[in-house]
Amino acid sequence: MATSPDRTEKVEPGVPRNLHVLTLTPFYPSRGDDISGCFIAEPLREVEALGAASSVIAVNSIYHSCRESSCRFPAEWVRSPQLPGNFGLSSAGNGLAGVLSHRVSHLHRRWQVDVIHAHAALPCGHAASILSKKLGIPYVVTVHGLDVFNSCFQTGIAARWRRESSRRVYRGAAAVICISKKVRQMLIEEESTAPRTEVVYNGTSTEMFLPDITSAEPSTILVVGNLLAGKGQELVLRAFARIGKLHPALRCTLIGEGADRDRLIALTKDLGISDRVEFLGRRSREEVAAAMRNCTIFILPSRYEGLGCVYLEAMASAKPVIACHGQGIDEIIHHGRNGWLIPVDGLEPLVEGMQTLLSNAALRASIGNAARQTILDGLTMKHQARKLMSIYQNVAR
Repeated sequence: MATSPDRTEKVEPGVPRNLHVLTLTPFYPSRGDDISGCFIAEPLREVEALGAASSVIAVNSIYHSCRESSCRFPAEWVRSPQLPGNFGLSSAGNGLAGVLSHRVSHLHRRWQVDVIHAHAALPCGHAASILSKKLGIPYVVTVHGLDVFNSCFQTGIAARWRRESSRRVYRGAAAVICISKKVRQMLIEEESTAPRTEVVYNGTSTEMFLPDITSAEPSTILVVGNLLAGKGQELVLRAFARIGKLHPALRCTLIGEGADRDRLIALTKDLGISDRVEFLGRRSREEVAAAMRNCTIFILPSRYEGLGCVYLEAMASAKPVIACHGQGIDEIIHHGRNGWLIPVDGLEPLVEGMQTLLSNAALRASIGNAARQTILDGLTMKHQARKLMSIYQNVAR
């Protein structure tokens, strides 16, 4: 469990001191929202079991309401000044470093910080680079998506500032952690001064995400993700409408919130499937895990995905997963063996894949069992924690 930054370390003479890692992150579970940042919070327990104590500072913009710490994953929440929107992101690290300077200096005096682990280059990586110079603490930064240089899919001077700020963060880091080889490839292709990079895949809780022991008939297609155009929910709905007559009892459930919710609901009406599609909005971690267990197939044909924790969670639940070629997840999924891959925007291949899996229970079971074994063999929280711990130890030397 993450520890409060006010803790004073007590070390007996001759007893080795635990490694102390300070996590700076804009994504973290809070009271009322245990999904956001769970991929950062959950591995901390396993890292601590390996001997690295943690302090966590979670960052929120002053333009958003103040969050309260989660009981399961405590952190100190701070609000940081930033110009509205993406325009001010290139300089937001300066303001965040100013907010954190006294806190981190005080923490470092009371309980020596060995490594700062920042999540995302801007603003936390930027702030970590400033604190690193001031306090002499090495920092690492994790890149969580394919927008490696924070262009936010834009051009112009503000996007150029964000790219340059991100580059400086990566160049100063003791290590840049990439969540997939795809992310690392995008980093080193554009970064002339290649930083030290490490690929650390996200781990999955195989205790929370478990197979369903029943063998019910095909009944539910599950989609979990923000309701945004890039996630591919529209493709799923169109494919669902195509196969509906062959599987009259089949339903489609979507979990998540986002700007495309109204458009997707309207699409279900246009396609004549609104009575068989359910939009559940945001759900708790436990509710998502239950939905994974109870679904027949998990689908997320995302067009731009660094890795995607939800794929791993569905695989841990022994479900056949349909995803897209060219994304980080295709480093994990082998088509037809432990999952199913289609081209981006491939409606016909998606329809074909859904029909193949829905009509063949033995194939679903074989792929699902292989998927869970893939997770057990190398993508659990323990696997992730061991790799993180190795990086921390090397950086702290």
